[in-house]
Amino acid sequence: MTRMSRARVARRIAAGAAYGGGGVGLVSAAAVGLLLAEVQLAKRQVGNGTTPHVPHAEGRYGHTYTTPHEPPLRLTVLGDSTAAGQGVHRAGQTPGALLASGLAAVAERPVELRNVALPGAQSDDLDRQVALTLADPARVPDICVIMIGANDVTHRMPPTRSVRHLSAAVRRLRTAGAEVVVGTCPDLGTIEPVQQPLRWLARRASRQLAAAQTIGAVEQGGRTVSLGDLLGPEFAANPRELFGPDNYHPSAEGYATAAMAVLPTVCAALGLWPAEEERPDVSRREGFLPVARAAAEAASEAGTEVTAAMPTGPRGPKGPWALLKRRRRRRVPVSEPAPVTQSP
Repeated sequence: MTRMSRARVARRIAAGAAYGGGGVGLVSAAAVGLLLAEVQLAKRQVGNGTTPHVPHAEGRYGHTYTTPHEPPLRLTVLGDSTAAGQGVHRAGQTPGALLASGLAAVAERPVELRNVALPGAQSDDLDRQVALTLADPARVPDICVIMIGANDVTHRMPPTRSVRHLSAAVRRLRTAGAEVVVGTCPDLGTIEPVQQPLRWLARRASRQLAAAQTIGAVEQGGRTVSLGDLLGPEFAANPRELFGPDNYHPSAEGYATAAMAVLPTVCAALGLWPAEEERPDVSRREGFLPVARAAAEAASEAGTEVTAAMPTGPRGPKGPWALLKRRRRRRVPVSEPAPVTQSP
């Protein structure tokens, strides 16, 4: 599928999600049924029937930066098993802990991490997760990171429904005052036991959903970072290093790779990134694009950020506009950062 075709389909999915239209299929029902069966078989082959292990990583990070005049930043992670950190054994190896540690270092302030992600969650669980996140009006997060979508593809959730739930979650969080960064659907074509042609089919479905997620999230005031292409070539080239023991979830190094892609956008959303890097860099092929085209570009390239922008007005000839950026990644430590206090 070309990027222009992906942009058109993503625009249709996002429109269906916004206006309550019917499902817009990513691929045929029979094909997705085969994909689901093969992914579930892959899970059984590599998972060894073990209970999902998710290290408890909630707490305060960056305690050495404590100052009497500035409260800790609040970071909440929502989503599925990837957001929760399934597949690693130490709290400091989870994406939430890596992001909290990196954010604390950039902001030079402590960060309180809360993680409400649920392994196996689909986008319709975001309503419950957002309710947990906003349960205490006095503790609204400064920033929320959402990582969701893979289970929507493998469980055949209609993409319009998937994007509708994600858009509603972003809207509720933004209305409450939180910044939101969405790590879009990862590339299911990297799962080793999934063979061709289903590997190609999984990649196509994943990228199409990621593009539609981008449109939905950006239109509600969030920012997105593409994880699909990031986890594609790098994971495919280094599967033993970037996948965990189950060959399905990322390893510690894999989560660190994803965190390196998301951290600059988290910092930028909070106004913590260098001002000179906020301007589009033509040498990195950054710039203003119609949001659907930006979404299609992002779904095909590692770590690409998309955020709302209005260079010449709220809508151009092809709809709303967005700023596409390819931020320079900053190294996130993989070592255990050890929270020093637990969240209440």
